[in-house]
Amino acid sequence: MVTILLVSSDSRQQFRISAVSYLNARPLIHGLGEQPDIALSLDVPAKLIDGLKRQQCDIALLPVIDLQRIDNVSILPVGGIGCDGPTLTVRIFSQTPIEKITTLACDPDSHTSVALARIILRERYGLSPEFIHLADASNRTGEARLLIGDKVVCEEPAGFEHQLDLGGAWKDLTGLPFVFAVWAARGDLELADLPQRLTRAREAGMNALPAIIRKYAIPRGWPEGLALQYLSVYLKYEIGPRQLEAIRLFHAKAAALGIIESPRTIEVVNTQQN
Repeated sequence: MVTILLVSSDSRQQFRISAVSYLNARPLIHGLGEQPDIALSLDVPAKLIDGLKRQQCDIALLPVIDLQRIDNVSILPVGGIGCDGPTLTVRIFSQTPIEKITTLACDPDSHTSVALARIILRERYGLSPEFIHLADASNRTGEARLLIGDKVVCEEPAGFEHQLDLGGAWKDLTGLPFVFAVWAARGDLELADLPQRLTRAREAGMNALPAIIRKYAIPRGWPEGLALQYLSVYLKYEIGPRQLEAIRLFHAKAAALGIIESPRTIEVVNTQQN
């Protein structure tokens, strides 16, 4: 079930927006930090939920698993970070075949990616490995690593012959796209024209990919051509009916494994102007 919330289109106020600090978010936030009534902050995905809970921000690019771990937030379906097949930057690296993994050392920066790894390993491979912090990783037999974000490309570990892209694995499992993060707003927030402004920022960002790559990708060690392919082909930034269906299915599968409690209704803001 989806609840539609109406958006008021008048009044102007200060908006505190939090987004992830990775390259993949840059097209969504293009130019937002230059707008005088927007305070933009960046952090790793796992920390954004705390900003909403503590009312330190009004809108966050929230990992989708965390939609089930916070009350009184709504999805703004004007942008998100997703894929429709391989995602390139959410991958399991293993020295043994995937079906022989016994331990998974996880990057703690993304709650959603860890939950997705649990689902894929259980449903596709019948595995329930021990999950440990990435800082505790070793080279023990059967131990694999889950890495996310820029470090997958710029700091890819050597000697890991077997790799699994979780975006591609989800597509194979469900036939659906996957959404890692979506714009989410506090339910008591007067949005005014913010949804339209976030849409315009996304559109402007997609038209400014060469500049984004020069400023944010190449200095981090991304090859220019790969960065362009990543932002324009691998990643999907729009949120529509199939993406919302995928979020609901992901929540249901997470609940079945005990990662979250029974899924709550997803509230989606109606961003159409009246």
